[in-house]
Amino acid sequence: MPDADHFAALGLLDGLEGAAREERIELLQYLRDDYELSDEAMVRSTLAGTIVLAAAGRRVGTGELYSARDIARESGMSVELLTELVRASALPAPLDPDAIVYSETHLEVARSIEAFVQAGIQPEQMLNIARVLGRGLAQAADLMRQTVMELAIAPGVSEHQLSETYANASAGLAPMLGPLVEQLLRLHLHNAVRDEIVTEAEREAGELPGARDVTVAFADLVGFTKLGEQLPPGELEAVADRLVVLTGEIVASPVRLVKSVGDAVLLVSSDTRALLETALVLLDRVEAQGRDFPQVRIGLAHGPAVTRAGDWFGRPVNLASRITGVARAGSVVTDRATRDAIGSDDSVTWSTVGDRRLKGISSGVRLYRARRAETG
Repeated sequence: MPDADHFAALGLLDGLEGAAREERIELLQYLRDDYELSDEAMVRSTLAGTIVLAAAGRRVGTGELYSARDIARESGMSVELLTELVRASALPAPLDPDAIVYSETHLEVARSIEAFVQAGIQPEQMLNIARVLGRGLAQAADLMRQTVMELAIAPGVSEHQLSETYANASAGLAPMLGPLVEQLLRLHLHNAVRDEIVTEAEREAGELPGARDVTVAFADLVGFTKLGEQLPPGELEAVADRLVVLTGEIVASPVRLVKSVGDAVLLVSSDTRALLETALVLLDRVEAQGRDFPQVRIGLAHGPAVTRAGDWFGRPVNLASRITGVARAGSVVTDRATRDAIGSDDSVTWSTVGDRRLKGISSGVRLYRARRAETG
């Protein structure tokens, strides 16, 4: 059967006509002849819309060679734990343990994780680590994919040419990513433990720190939803990214940038005064962006919270979010506990916003606005 008829019978040419159809046939022939991509793999990639990326997957060691049972047998890990870990890492894992969907890289990762388990790391701890790494690495991979594709694409390039160029670029960059990720992880580990203090009571109990008093800040861009109706997605993303960049430029220990959520950033610190100063500086930085950039509003709350898997949970997290929602544009608003934690400070002036009933908060909350004290 001619290639075109064979590919058409598999549904790989559905919806394609003329030059687009010929380009796809050329690409499929290239993937079959140069990378030995099976019919099943081509169908799966076509349905997923990633057929142009299939060659790159083979070049960087993610070609589909194994089933879950194969990986489990080779690594010593159970099929159940393997499946849980893959899904926790934000990666697809089919229900069928005999489906050939895993690669050499999956096998290497499984062997590494099994070594951690044998060293005493509990499976649940590995799942927590996988969840955090999966979220971050998924975002990094998407950005890297876009970056490499921008290097590969050119006017008039065919699917075959784009696939080949992307594969070559990916293969060239992949060896450099491992050391970079390891180095960045070392730096983040250093930063994460630098401010972690284990008390005598916690050492006596033999347990890691649980809930502790911290101050939490949410900062979000005012009118961002409305702005989404006016700007194309790329420009809207640039606005949100700008807030993250501005925050990252001013954050320093003991203040931590925990995460960004759409048009908002979450900060936390055991030093309430340092966090308030960071909030005031961020307010100034955003104002300096000019009238074309949205204003920011910032809410702070203080109290016991717990950190798990890189995130924070507890009343001050929820309260800071709610305070931000009622704060005026261009202001920093706090709860009473935050003001009390700062105490007497001549560099800050306070004004009472009033008592508010906040959604999800059981009792009324007295709010205060913090400003820099005028000098001279």
